[in-house]
Amino acid sequence: MKKILILGASSDVGSELVKYYINKNFHVIAHCNKNSKKLKKIKKKNFKIMQFDLRKINNFEKFVKNNKIFNDIDIFVSLTGYLKIKKIKDVNVKDFTDHFNVNYLSNFIVTQKIINSMIKKNWGRIVYASSIGTKFGGSNNSFVYSLSKFMNEFFPRPLRNLTKNNILINTLQVGLTDTKLNKIDKNKDMKKRISLIPLNRMAKIKEVIRYIYFLTSEENSLISNEVINISGG
Repeated sequence: MKKILILGASSDVGSELVKYYINKNFHVIAHCNKNSKKLKKIKKKNFKIMQFDLRKINNFEKFVKNNKIFNDIDIFVSLTGYLKIKKIKDVNVKDFTDHFNVNYLSNFIVTQKIINSMIKKNWGRIVYASSIGTKFGGSNNSFVYSLSKFMNEFFPRPLRNLTKNNILINTLQVGLTDTKLNKIDKNKDMKKRISLIPLNRMAKIKEVIRYIYFLTSEENSLISNEVINISGG
């Protein structure tokens, strides 16, 4: 039974992804920031919840280094999505720190820890979730979010040599998806945003899940160190 760790598992995509992998008979470790009603409803032997506020990055680093749960991870998927709506002129240092801690540094810390066991097994799959905002620069209200997500597109590049150990690392540049996160900014004109998509619709959660699953499966035997855009054009 392969073991998968999912950061940001309480998100709309994350909670559905957890169910998907459980049904595929994976041992699932799901991270959430706060108590998640969706995750707590899942009562399976091959499922465990890990609760942590990733903004407290120093505490998280100590937790990862000292916890045996990270010693035997086969698949790592990060769906962290901390977003604080603020205009660029109002952004402060703490805003930058919180976004980078949650959306990027947490991934770095986990990856750093799990790589050795993947090398020993000569197998591993890692997928980071980025955002379509990195392609267009993000809006005035989500500039820091897009910037922190962009780090997940750059991060796999220096890890290219791990491909020889059958450790495939990719980043999904996720487009507008039918989730609560895309409804946080009340000033966002969703109809206008959708009209800019050549496919003329938002992605469905199940579509995003299928791409993640493929990239983390045995079926993916060649794709690595790529930024893959799934946005409908």
